[in-house]
This record gives sequence, C-alpha cells and structure tokens, in this order.
Amino acid sequence: QVQLVESGGGLVQAGGSLRLSCAASTQTFSLYTMAWFRQAPGKERDLIAESWRDDSTYYADSVKGRFTISRDNAKSTVYLQMNSLKPEDTAVYFCACTKYGGRYEYWGQGTQVTVSS
Repeated sequence: QVQLVESGGGLVQAGGSLRLSCAASTQTFSLYTMAWFRQAPGKERDLIAESWRDDSTYYADSVKGRFTISRDNAKSTVYLQMNSLKPEDTAVYFCACTKYGGRYEYWGQGTQVTVSS
C-alpha cells in the first residue's frame, strides 16, 4: 500500500505560477510511474502529466510547454511546476502512481488549484 500526500495548491492570478508536491510512502519510489491528474467541476478526471521510471515524460496538450513534471527519487516525491496559469487550469489536482503500468492503483487526496482572471 502506498500513501500519496499532495501539497502546494492555492489561489493564484492568471499568468502566475504554483508548484505542487506529492510525497509517496514507499522505499521503491524509483520503480513507480508517477502522474498528475486534474478534475474541474462537472468534468472528468484527466491525465495531464506522467513521469516514468526511465525519466521519460508525457504531457497533455492542454499543459504542454507550461507545466513540468519532475521527480526526486531520493525524497520519494514528484513535483508539478505550473507556469503561465490560466483560469481554465482551475481544478482539483491529484497525484497517482502505478508500479506495473496500466491502471493507477494509488491516489492522493487532491489539492485545489484556483486561477483567478
């Protein structure tokens, strides 16, 4: 069982930046694929960024060029640096991980990000 704890959400003006963190309770963090999802009110939860254990990454088109996912295996933590934020980035952001690929088995509780115009 892996516990994920997100932090760093908040209220920011459009054009601003935030950095989200997600700390994982596992000694084998480097073996996990880590991801960030977000869910806006009334919408589905969407995958926005992934960090695989070979350090390759994936970004959804909606955040490409503005958001950066990174990981510190020594600290068992994954980050999401969010720049040039837009009101449409307002959502609850979730951290998730999977060890064997496919479905993400473990989820954080979510952190609210609100971008004002």
